[in-house]
Amino acid sequence: MLTQPPDMHMFEVPIAGLPFFDEDLEEKGDPPTVRDLKRSLERADGVLIVTPEYGYSIPGVLKNALDWASRPTGRSALRGKPVAIMGASSGRSGTMRAQLHLRQVLQHMGAITIPEPEIYLTFAHDKFNGLGELTDKNALDQTRQLILNLREWVFLLNGLR
Repeated sequence: MLTQPPDMHMFEVPIAGLPFFDEDLEEKGDPPTVRDLKRSLERADGVLIVTPEYGYSIPGVLKNALDWASRPTGRSALRGKPVAIMGASSGRSGTMRAQLHLRQVLQHMGAITIPEPEIYLTFAHDKFNGLGELTDKNALDQTRQLILNLREWVFLLNGLR
């Protein structure tokens, strides 16, 4: 079982209900779900993105959320924020290509991606129990380290150490 450090509060930011990014829609003002997304990201000290890989890239719903979060140009909600990424897939690539693409997108947004550990969880169907909980000891250890590294980057960037 994965536990977070006591001085961290982690919460999920929903992205499934976002409208497709559209500059014409944006000109009329951000829809409420987009405002909520941006506010959540702006309030966060750091972000953890967990993604599968589809078609050698990130899922469209994640790219759509990042498109909204990147606006307006040069004022991304993730600008200057530490972002940790990891992924799980049923195959042997373990989201390597998706994470590479995600790092490129995040760089354009001005996010600071945590360099290590890189977690490419392969054959994920064997590493979760029936409740969807990660049970693989190696993956749990790597995930704990990634969260601790994210925490450290938050402290470093905010002058808390």
